[in-house]
Amino acid sequence: MEFRNLLTFLFTALSIFVSAQSPEEDYASDNVLRYDDYVYKPNIRTVLFHDVRWDYSAPVMSLRGNESIELSFDDTDGDLKRYALTFVHCNADWTPSDLMQSEYMNGYMDLNIQNYGFSKNTIQKYVHHSITFPQQGLQFTKSGNYLLYVYVYGDRSQLVLSRRMLVYDDKLFITATFHQQIGGGEQYKKQQLDFEITPQGYDLNNPYRDVKLVITQNNRWDNAVTDIKPTFVQGQKLVYSLDEASCFPGGNEFRYFDIRSLRFLTERTKEIYRDADLKYYVNLHPDENWSTKPYLFHNDINGGFEIRNSETLGNMEVEADYAYVNFFLPYKNPESKGNFYIMGKLTDWRMNRNSKMTYNYKRGGYEATLYLKQGYYNYMYVLSEDGKKGGNGTVTEGSHWDTENDYNILVYHRKFGTYYDQLIGYKRLNTLRK
Repeated sequence: MEFRNLLTFLFTALSIFVSAQSPEEDYASDNVLRYDDYVYKPNIRTVLFHDVRWDYSAPVMSLRGNESIELSFDDTDGDLKRYALTFVHCNADWTPSDLMQSEYMNGYMDLNIQNYGFSKNTIQKYVHHSITFPQQGLQFTKSGNYLLYVYVYGDRSQLVLSRRMLVYDDKLFITATFHQQIGGGEQYKKQQLDFEITPQGYDLNNPYRDVKLVITQNNRWDNAVTDIKPTFVQGQKLVYSLDEASCFPGGNEFRYFDIRSLRFLTERTKEIYRDADLKYYVNLHPDENWSTKPYLFHNDINGGFEIRNSETLGNMEVEADYAYVNFFLPYKNPESKGNFYIMGKLTDWRMNRNSKMTYNYKRGGYEATLYLKQGYYNYMYVLSEDGKKGGNGTVTEGSHWDTENDYNILVYHRKFGTYYDQLIGYKRLNTLRK
């Protein structure tokens, strides 16, 4: 079967699979490829995917630049398996494009993940795998959205994980400003992004039809804003101004906890102990509902995490242990209209059984347990209301227009006569750093 036909088959099967399964599923039991950040096997933990220069960055690289992206993960089965990865080019909406692999990649179509290390001095045994690319034998030739997926070496049907990444070919100049939302009664809760796009020697003949624009907040895709149209066009300049579509709830600074040490308590840890099997457990202090509290700035990493073991000077990647971390959010009565979830990079920004909280009537609040590697973590709570898309963080976190957030502006263009979306503009912004 040709690769393009294989993609079409997989995407059709995916649509059937997603419509048939519960949104609470943790893992894809039949290995159907998802065009999303997803972990398919419960033994795969602590997936990190970022620019090698900055651990908190999004996996974004220039088509003509020299950036490198690193992927790493742990296999908690503890035995050595051989893994490989490959890439699928996608349209702006993350459906597979009609390009053949040979049309968007040069060199090897698959990369073997050859760097690995066995855990040392840890209760949880695992094998840490990592790879950096592009490599000498693999280069991308088209800009756009890419889905990386990892599989057991020699068998593409045995999926392990998938991750979204971006390759851009900068042909635009983008300027942007932030301000409070004007009108609508939410000027103290929302952040509005106004911006202008000016092509640099590149023709945008029909921007209303051929240009697609996406804005992400804190490198998240679950609340991305899509399909924003220009407010007006001045010659070649596209102006996006005072548009409700480019408004985001400011949210709040992220909650955090520090388990870099499993011997000593830190600010947010209440208790650390081991069970009969010597597994570590960490009880965090109960959280507060921030929805009625005034905004208070503190430095965060916008929902990310950092792996560290403060009790070793060795290789953190293989000398950090795992622990069951217990969360508790006091809440007077259980919500009748939805469920609460723990959200952040620690749960892949997903609302599923892994991140779902349950109500404890005896304690009077919601609780959940996550199995996490030693480090420093950001997180938030969201309410998924029945019949509504996405999670509502304002119920427990509040929302403030002056919260510090990262934003990405992504500009896609489909040239007349072509059958894929180029990513011709990328701009990273922060509400505090000008």
